[in-house]
Amino acid sequence: MKTSLVELLCQRVSFPRLTEPAPNKQELDLVLKSALRAPDHMRLRPWRYLIIEGDARHKLGELFLSSAKLSSEDQVVQSKENPAEEMTEIKAEKFKSMPMRAPMLIVAIASLVDHPKVPHEEQMLSCGVGVGYMLLALQALGYGGVWRTGDMALDKHVCEGLGLKSNESIISFLYIGTPVGEPKPLPNINPQDFFSDWK
Repeated sequence: MKTSLVELLCQRVSFPRLTEPAPNKQELDLVLKSALRAPDHMRLRPWRYLIIEGDARHKLGELFLSSAKLSSEDQVVQSKENPAEEMTEIKAEKFKSMPMRAPMLIVAIASLVDHPKVPHEEQMLSCGVGVGYMLLALQALGYGGVWRTGDMALDKHVCEGLGLKSNESIISFLYIGTPVGEPKPLPNINPQDFFSDWK
């Protein structure tokens, strides 16, 4: 029995532990198409996505590490009284291995357009909805994903290394693969705690 769309929405969950395989080409195409159905006022399409897999993940890890080192040096220059912690070998390995937590990543980028009727905030939300749609599509196809941001999403060196322009920002590092183990139990959230009638 197929799960209805509404049931899928109510069962959506993040999968932080992911392994091979990632979606194949045909499956990935469906996932990508789902992102392009996000609400998009005036059809600005204010987003673009980078697909990172295979050896490109190692390059992204090296970019994370070099960016972390540069940020650490910047902090030392700004505050000699409270210097940043030294980049240990363990910390360096952590940055390098971050992209290896899944066989595929998609970097969601808000590519903002100046428009009198569509504020930048709305365009960023549109990109975020696209990420949400991809998470749903992945789960419907039997895969998993987890939306991550963190310091690397805001780091100017990472943004430059990924080729972002001045009007662009990273909305998400979407990690994709096959879930490992069972998902965490869904919390019982009462809609009445968040929805109310306005009179």
